[in-house]
Amino acid sequence: MRLVWKSLDKMRCFRKRSTIPFLGVLITCLLFLNLYMEDGYVLEEDKRPLRETSMHPSNTERYVHTFRDLTNFSGTINVTYRYLAGNPLPRKKYLTIGLSSVKRKRGNYLMETIKSIFDQSSYEELKEIVVVVHLADFDLAWCENLVHDISRKFAHHIIAGHLLVIHAPEEYYPSLDGLKRNYNDPEDRVRFRSKQNVDYAFLLNFCTNLSDFYMMLEDDVRCSRNFLTSLKKVVTSREGSYWVMLEFSKLGYIGKLYHSRDLPRLAHFLLMFYQEMPCDWLLIHFRDLLAQKDVIRFKPSLFQHMGYYSSYKGAENKLKDDDFEEDSIDIPDNPPASLYTNIHVFENYDATKAYSSVDEYFWGKPPSTGDFFVIVFNKSTKISKIKIVTGTDDRQNDILHHGALEVGEKMVGTKRGRQCSSYITLGEFKYGNIEVQDVDHKIAFDIECVRIVVTASQKEWLIIRSISLWTTQPPSQ
Repeated sequence: MRLVWKSLDKMRCFRKRSTIPFLGVLITCLLFLNLYMEDGYVLEEDKRPLRETSMHPSNTERYVHTFRDLTNFSGTINVTYRYLAGNPLPRKKYLTIGLSSVKRKRGNYLMETIKSIFDQSSYEELKEIVVVVHLADFDLAWCENLVHDISRKFAHHIIAGHLLVIHAPEEYYPSLDGLKRNYNDPEDRVRFRSKQNVDYAFLLNFCTNLSDFYMMLEDDVRCSRNFLTSLKKVVTSREGSYWVMLEFSKLGYIGKLYHSRDLPRLAHFLLMFYQEMPCDWLLIHFRDLLAQKDVIRFKPSLFQHMGYYSSYKGAENKLKDDDFEEDSIDIPDNPPASLYTNIHVFENYDATKAYSSVDEYFWGKPPSTGDFFVIVFNKSTKISKIKIVTGTDDRQNDILHHGALEVGEKMVGTKRGRQCSSYITLGEFKYGNIEVQDVDHKIAFDIECVRIVVTASQKEWLIIRSISLWTTQPPSQ
């Protein structure tokens, strides 16, 4: 009998130890099954005015519909949205900025956030932006009062189609009671973060067809000046490369950029795992599952957290992004190009990493006289400024000790690909760096290539930390 009890105890222990790995495998299988399942029951989004009433399904029917929705991640979720202010314009914009807001116990920053978005954008930039605010609180009186203030203060932006305010009714939400208490969070904390996941899911679902790109913000941030222009430069510089999420702030859900085509899958994903973990953790898992393993974050940050009190219980939240710069943001254009080098590349520190504004770099083994690093543009362009930085703070000797900067024209095809046949030297590197202003005044032709040439062999390895180019015309699309 003792042997039987010991065996049972061992089995119980084994089950406890194996539960977490088993759940992990199960969740992963479910994710891949749903992310890539193409056929299934798809419900079309139904958007109706604020005052319109409709018959809503019972809880049981609603959960069946939600399950069916999840069998196809490319379809929208069946939600009857209430329009509290504004209506979408027929023309698709470049960027949708999504904000979800609930009633706070202390402080309210939504009006300041909306004001910052509009104040920091030029007239031309506003033509390409639509801001969607999801008032996600179940207190309808609070929603009505707030939308009255928004409509009074931002009436001209609502009329111009720059601002929409929506609400997803409570009856469309899944159960927020009896949720799993992962990470030993208290029940009210689990309820708060689980509802927040659904708030964002319904916001993403609404914004699916409004623009080419979607930016996720929180309701307590301020923006850098002309952030859209800076963002567009970054997106253009990533043309031809694969990405799921670009980050323009290192904090929370602030400044996360997506292709709008990915919003339905992300909305379904948040709904499927709404009670499992906080939204910012789910965003990381979503990015990984769509095969973007590395964070792609840009400096300086375009958005800053300004709220002092959290929307959860009014707790103090002093988080700040120390990479944020409100003014004097001068992100380079870096027009689309191909990059080539005959310097031996170390591991995965390839040439393209020197041409990105992400915090990464090219790293090569010791170069010899005549070695080169060349940028070949997709289209010839006029360049106003070139700045190249080599070495890093922790590897200050891995610089280009002797080198020249050249620009070229007259493209020809070679066995190694397209190359320029004629070059002019702009200057020599000093202490590993070079910056040349007014290039367009010094060079008569439209530039097709920029080349770094090693003029003397060195024993040290070479890090090209950043190559920054500013054009005198919009980058080629």
